[in-house]
Amino acid sequence: MQVVAYDCDVLVVGGGIVGLSTAYAITRSAPGTRVTVLEKEPGPARHQTGRNSGVIHSGIYYRPGSLKARYAVRGAAEMTKFCAEYGIAHAVTGKLIVATERDELPRLHGLVQRGRENGIPVRELGTAQLAEYEPEVRGLAAIHVGTTGICDYTAVAHRLGEASGAELRYGAEVVRIDRRPERGVAVLTARGDVVRGRALVNCAGLYCDEIARMTGDEPEVRIVPFRGEYYELARPDLVRGLVYPVPDPAFPFLGVHLTRGIDGGVHVGPNAVPALAREGYDWGVVRPREALATAAWPGVWRMGRRHWRYGAGELRRSVSKGAFVQAVRRLLPAVRETDLVRADAGVRAQAVLRDGGLVDDFLIREGARAVHVLNAPSPAATASLPIGREVARRALEVLETR
Repeated sequence: MQVVAYDCDVLVVGGGIVGLSTAYAITRSAPGTRVTVLEKEPGPARHQTGRNSGVIHSGIYYRPGSLKARYAVRGAAEMTKFCAEYGIAHAVTGKLIVATERDELPRLHGLVQRGRENGIPVRELGTAQLAEYEPEVRGLAAIHVGTTGICDYTAVAHRLGEASGAELRYGAEVVRIDRRPERGVAVLTARGDVVRGRALVNCAGLYCDEIARMTGDEPEVRIVPFRGEYYELARPDLVRGLVYPVPDPAFPFLGVHLTRGIDGGVHVGPNAVPALAREGYDWGVVRPREALATAAWPGVWRMGRRHWRYGAGELRRSVSKGAFVQAVRRLLPAVRETDLVRADAGVRAQAVLRDGGLVDDFLIREGARAVHVLNAPSPAATASLPIGREVARRALEVLETR
């Protein structure tokens, strides 16, 4: 029998916060396990991890009992502790969720109930109490969620990678995977390197479905990239903390909100518009192969027919700064068009089912010698430590059964 020379025990594809948290959890749970992380960029956290608003989410929005609810609540506390332990910039600020229309009041009260079911302390506020927190914000009612915070997720990702003891290979884009259930996996990178492991963990974010198919597993979802466009508030004194609208329960997006970051600046956004490339951070980035592959998935057209009105509004806010400003003024009437300065956009890796449904929870699936993280958009950064432990547990089980 031919002896295979393995380069590592677990090969992690993707150097975002989930991939690095997984590497960290594996080496913590099973010291001596050799882990290699392959990341196509020259450093970690270059996409979803490093292009979000930096919020440590409380978990209030998510269905009780779901992975998002459990992992966000647990992850928020753990992320705050991790940042404190390693000297990473963070703060527990709390946040407001504000109803600006009467038809939003029942949904706001529903969030209060959901928060209590998820074990999150929530305080209900009237108009006068809202003004005490945010004098420039207008609303009919609000709730205050005290466990929400902010941090530097890029710094967290760097520290997770360092503390994991894993071999971190940057500039290592995966172009081919050869999986043999009786042996393991061999990965070819764009540089011509071959890396062999006993098991593969797919944390490739925007490309996770493609990596799953390269491995030989059908993910039964496709990643549809939604760009979230942000502005910076030129008058940051208008906002003291974090202010969110009441979200539409039909969508996993939270709506245009106001976030005072760890650097003191205030981000405004994001909206959610289809991107023409998986890393389509503006309208000028078009990758025809990726756009055509997205369009070929039946779920995209079914999703579009179901939610076209919502999508049309998001597109309008993307192409018209005035329309974006109108959305912001629902919360912050004093804002002017000149107060908003374009900032870097992010792209959400949203898994869509064949029937057009948006996958609402974290999605982790297994194949022979492989574990695939197939849906981990927000609040995955908040929940990254519990997600990493769960993925690590499954990866270590793969090793034990071989």
